[in-house]
Amino acid sequence: MTIAKDTRLNPTHVSLYMALFNYWNINRFPKDFIIIRDEVMKLSKIGSKSTYHRCLKQLDNWKYIQYIPSHNSFKGSRIRLFIFGTTSGQPLDSTIPNSGQPLISYINYNKHLENIYKRELPKTENEVISFFSENKWPKIEAQKFFAHYSAIGWKVGGKIKMNDWQASAKSWMLKASELKLKRSAPLSQNKENLKTTKVKNYKEPL
Repeated sequence: MTIAKDTRLNPTHVSLYMALFNYWNINRFPKDFIIIRDEVMKLSKIGSKSTYHRCLKQLDNWKYIQYIPSHNSFKGSRIRLFIFGTTSGQPLDSTIPNSGQPLISYINYNKHLENIYKRELPKTENEVISFFSENKWPKIEAQKFFAHYSAIGWKVGGKIKMNDWQASAKSWMLKASELKLKRSAPLSQNKENLKTTKVKNYKEPL
């Protein structure tokens, strides 16, 4: 087995790879698929973002996966997994499964995994308000979040089906914090410009 023989890999690499493989399995082995960082970290039991990104890039460099990062916070990064051959005649990095040998025997197993890792969407606005309150955020932000995503069918960026609404809610909070900082910055600068000394000699030239 390729993974067993590769001394560069540690348990974190293996855990991350298996989490990605489960996503690939759930999505019926497409050419590539979208991932959400918080979900993959939770599934692979990786608590550090730096460790997660390091292992992801190393798996990419070592040709276990192809990592296509997204620079848009509303769109997830994409992953492509390769098929590892069991004979010397089979290509190492083929992205198309062998039609004569299915990778999984039971379609129901895919549905079973999907049910395990899929987090249900909030059933009521109060559920969202409670989550925002736990994270010390005002009720109005929870109402905005619920109204916005209810209107667009709980899709990230209006296109991708939301898999983890709590992770999206945390992203909403971070965006709101950034907007508050941007709005407050010009005001503070203007205040500095309006400051003047109490004693001024108006005979001095400007």
